[in-house]
Amino acid sequence: MTKTPPRLAALTPYLLSRTGKAVRGRVASRLALRGVRMWHMAILDALADSGPRSQRDLAATLAIDPSDVTKVLDELVSAGHVERTRDPRDRRRIHAKLTPAGSDALADLTTEVSAVEDEVLAPLDAAERAQLHTLLTRVFLHIEDARG
Repeated sequence: MTKTPPRLAALTPYLLSRTGKAVRGRVASRLALRGVRMWHMAILDALADSGPRSQRDLAATLAIDPSDVTKVLDELVSAGHVERTRDPRDRRRIHAKLTPAGSDALADLTTEVSAVEDEVLAPLDAAERAQLHTLLTRVFLHIEDARG
């Protein structure tokens, strides 16, 4: 087993990157067993949080190319997790809405992600996990604000 050089391990951006990559890989593997990707879950989460939204709004909120949102929504509609409707005031605008099956699927996916979180954060106690979450949220919000 190759050990990370100490000078490299002393760089917080390196640790964040490697940890993020490892977590993303584990989550992706767990979700793939259910036939979905992270973008599926992101869209389901966004719809659960805010209710029906236009495809364009989903793309902007999640920073996903609109054509990619369309593809993911096509898959979610085929699975029965989302339904699309035309905006009665503007027939060109399409809204996506979470279905009851989509809510159930999201609950299952959230359980999978929580299991990965428990695996990865096993060395931390509850207070440390909460502190880590708080600190990461602050950094994330700072980056989001800078993004505009």
